[in-house]
Amino acid sequence: MNSKFRAIDLTLGAVFVVLMMIGANLATWFPAFKITYASGEVPITLQTFFAILAGLLLGKKLGSFSMLVYLAVGTAGVPVFAEMTSGAFQFVSPTGGFLISFIFVAFISGWIVEKSNQPNIGTYLVATFAGLMTNYLIGTPIMYLSLNYVMEMTISFKASALTMVPFFIKDFIITMGMAVVLPQFVSRLSKAVPTLASRS
Repeated sequence: MNSKFRAIDLTLGAVFVVLMMIGANLATWFPAFKITYASGEVPITLQTFFAILAGLLLGKKLGSFSMLVYLAVGTAGVPVFAEMTSGAFQFVSPTGGFLISFIFVAFISGWIVEKSNQPNIGTYLVATFAGLMTNYLIGTPIMYLSLNYVMEMTISFKASALTMVPFFIKDFIITMGMAVVLPQFVSRLSKAVPTLASRS
């Protein structure tokens, strides 16, 4: 692969920056995008979904780069993070670890697909699950540290992890569903956008 990004690469990366912003704020714009259960509400956000999809479609390099640009845009003050927030403080907030993880989510998901000569449903399922686990394995410990040492709340790691279970279930269902339909989607998309063919 060429080490330099082409104009079409940067355009595709920019699309995912916008998709990340949209995915982060669905529940903000549309309150109906919340799942109510016994203990509260789980907002339907698609950040993890789009971070994984960036890796699967764009590859590890461009996918992770697009996530880095997304974080840079938010850090610069553009309200692209969840609940239309922005700024460097978001990285030490309870959700900061999940933001940081998106770079690695896209990289790992893309790397697994790139290692396969002929990606199929199995490849996409493995890549998607690896990306999802990366998201939570990075995000949850940092959330625990933020709650205890930044927000000055006393909470155990077990309790922190348990609060993420509903979110994990939601993301698992959404991302696994994506992985099942992705091979056919990629085949059709590659015909419309030939540059993707060399990445899938």
